[in-house]
Amino acid sequence: MLSYDKIKKLFANHGYVMRTAELFASKIYYKDIQKLLADGVIEKIKRGYYHWIDQSGDSEITIINRLFPDAVLCMHSALFYYGYNDRTPAEWHLAVDKDVSKYRMKIDYPFVKIYFIESSLLNLGTTRGEIDGSTVRIYDRDRTICDCLRYMSKMDKEIFNKAIQGYVKDQKKNVPNLIKYAKPLRVQKKVKDLIGVWL
Repeated sequence: MLSYDKIKKLFANHGYVMRTAELFASKIYYKDIQKLLADGVIEKIKRGYYHWIDQSGDSEITIINRLFPDAVLCMHSALFYYGYNDRTPAEWHLAVDKDVSKYRMKIDYPFVKIYFIESSLLNLGTTRGEIDGSTVRIYDRDRTICDCLRYMSKMDKEIFNKAIQGYVKDQKKNVPNLIKYAKPLRVQKKVKDLIGVWL
C-alpha cells in the first residue's frame, strides 16, 4: 500500500522532481509510478522525470532548477524579474550552452523557450536572484538589455521599448557593465545609438 505522505516527503527532499532511478532506489517501482500517475498525484514532465503536483511543491522554477541547473534565466523572464516588463511571460526564457543535447531541453511542463548561447558568452553577466523562494541563475540588468539589443528584431516592439525605458530609469543599472558586455555580444553600436542618447 502506497503511503502518499511518505512519497510526498520523498519528493520534497528532491525539490518535488524525481527521476525514475531515484524512485526505484526508494523502492517505488513501475506499478507504483503508474498508480501515482493515474491518481493525479504526480505527472510526467519528460522521459524519466516526475513532478509532485500538490500545491506545496508546485513552483515551476523548482522544476526548472532541477532539470536545468546550468541554465540562466534571460530575456522576457529577466525583464519581468527586474520590472522592465509587466506582462507575465507565457514561458520561461532560458539561456543554455549551445553544445548541450537538444533532447535534454524537450519537456512538456513547464513551458520553456531556449536560447542556445556560445560557451564563452553563457556566464557573462550572470547573477543570483530569488523566485518563489528558490535561488536562480539570472542575467543581471545590463546583460539583459544587451540581449534585448541582440534579439531586437525578434522582440515585440512595445516590450522592447518598455525594457529600454525601464533600464534607463533604473537606479540600479550599471552603465560600465553595459558597455563592457556590449563588445563581446556585438551590440556596441546599438548601445550607443539606442541607449547612449538617454544616459
